[in-house]
Amino acid sequence: MGKKQHVVPTEDGRWAVKGEGNERATRVYNTQAQAINAARGISMNQQSELLIHGQNGQIRDKRSYGNDPYPPRG
Repeated sequence: MGKKQHVVPTEDGRWAVKGEGNERATRVYNTQAQAINAARGISMNQQSELLIHGQNGQIRDKRSYGNDPYPPRG
C-alpha cells in the first residue's frame, strides 16, 4: 500500500496534491476538481487512500482505493 494522497489548498488559492509526509507538492492545480482527479489516479495506482481537504484545511472527504477488508471489521 502506498502513501496517502492529500488534496490541500495552497497559500495562493490553488490546490496541491501531496503524498503523506512529503514537504513538497507532487503537483499544483488551479481547481480542486483537477487536483482530485490527479490524486485519484495516484491513489488508484498505489492502492492507497485519498484525503480531500476543504478551503479551511480540514479533511472533508476520504476515499479508499486500497485493499479494504470485506466485510468491514466491527
